[in-house]
Amino acid sequence: CGKSFSKRSSLICHRWTHRDKRCHKCSKCGKSFISSFELADHQNIHTGEKPYECLECGKRFREFFNL
Repeated sequence: CGKSFSKRSSLICHRWTHRDKRCHKCSKCGKSFISSFELADHQNIHTGEKPYECLECGKRFREFFNL
């Protein structure tokens, strides 16, 4: 796809995205994700944390895409 990475491990993980492989696994429930960002958002379900705040209304969300 043309992307380059400074770490070999990042390249290996990225290559799995082209095969729909999920290499980032949640230690709490075992669910797996393609990216570390998706895993981080998912882990907020277990902690109850809502780090994403709407600047318009102040409502907070666990996952960025719900903002």
